[in-house]
Amino acid sequence: MNFNVMNSEKNDNQLLALTLLILGVFILSLQDSLIKLMSSDTSFWQLQFIRSVGNITLLVLLCYFTNQIKVLFPINWKPVYLRAFMMTCCMFCFFSASPSLSVAQMAAGLYTYPLFVSVLAVTILKEKIGIWRFSALVVGSVGALMIIEPWAVTFKNTQLLPVLAGFFYACNIILIRKYCRKESVISLTLAVGVIFFLSSLIGIISLKFINISTDFIIDMPFIAIGWPDLTIIIFSFAILCSFLNLIGNLSLAKAYQSAESSWLAPLDYSYLLFAAIWSKFFFGYWPTTLNILGITLIAFSGILIAWRERVKKIY
Repeated sequence: MNFNVMNSEKNDNQLLALTLLILGVFILSLQDSLIKLMSSDTSFWQLQFIRSVGNITLLVLLCYFTNQIKVLFPINWKPVYLRAFMMTCCMFCFFSASPSLSVAQMAAGLYTYPLFVSVLAVTILKEKIGIWRFSALVVGSVGALMIIEPWAVTFKNTQLLPVLAGFFYACNIILIRKYCRKESVISLTLAVGVIFFLSSLIGIISLKFINISTDFIIDMPFIAIGWPDLTIIIFSFAILCSFLNLIGNLSLAKAYQSAESSWLAPLDYSYLLFAAIWSKFFFGYWPTTLNILGITLIAFSGILIAWRERVKKIY
C-alpha cells in the first residue's frame, strides 16, 4: 500500500493543491480556536504533551501500515530538528497568551511571517530586496501596528507574542528553503512531534520545582501551570487536536508539493478570514474596524511578496 501524501508530485495539480490548502487552513484555524476555548481547563504543556504523543503514534502507525517506515527518518537530522525547535518556539509564543487575546489578534500576529521571511532572506540567504518587497514590508508593518495598537491604554506586552511567533515561523520557512527541501513531509512532521514532546516534558517537570509568582499565574495561566487535573474531556480534546493538527499540516504540506508556492501563498491568508469567523462563532468577538484594516494590509503585503516571487520566476 502506497500513501500518496508521502511522495512528491511529479506534475502540478492546482485543483488538488487548492482543495488541500483550503482544507488545511480551515482545520488548523478550527484547532487553534478550540485550544483557546479550552485554555482555561488545561495548560500549554499538558496539551502539547498529549497532542505530541498522539501525533507521533499516528505517524508511526501510518508509516507501519503503508510499509514506509524509512520516511520517518530525515536525510540530515540537524536542520530538521532545528526547524522543529523553531516551530516549538512558534507554538509557545502563539498560544502562551491565548486566554487574553482574540483569535483574530493571534492569527494576524502569526501572519506577519512573510515580513520576517523577507528580512531573513536578505540577512541569511543574501537575497536582494527590491522596491516591491520593501513596500510590502512597510505595508505589513503598518498593518501589524493596527492590530497590536501599542498606543492603546489597554495594550499589554503579551500582544507582541503572536508577532514573535511569526518570526519563529519565518525561521522555519528559511530552514526549509535552505536545508530541508529534500526531506520527506513525514520526517519533518515527526521531528516537530518529538521536540513538542521533549519541550512539554521539560516544562511539566520544571514547573514542579519552580516557584511561580501569583501575578504571573494570573496573567499567563496557560503556561504558568505544568500539569493540571486531567479529565476525560481534556484528554479527548487533546486527541482531537492531534488529529486536526496532523491532518491540517499534512494537507498544507501536500498542497505546497502539488503547485507553486507563489500561486498558493495568497490563498493561505484565508486563515485570517477563518480565524475571524471562528472568533465570532466561539467567543462572540468580531475584529474592530481598525483590526480588519490591519489584517487586510498584512494579507496584502504577503500577497504582494508572493506575486513578486512569481514574477521573478517567470522572468
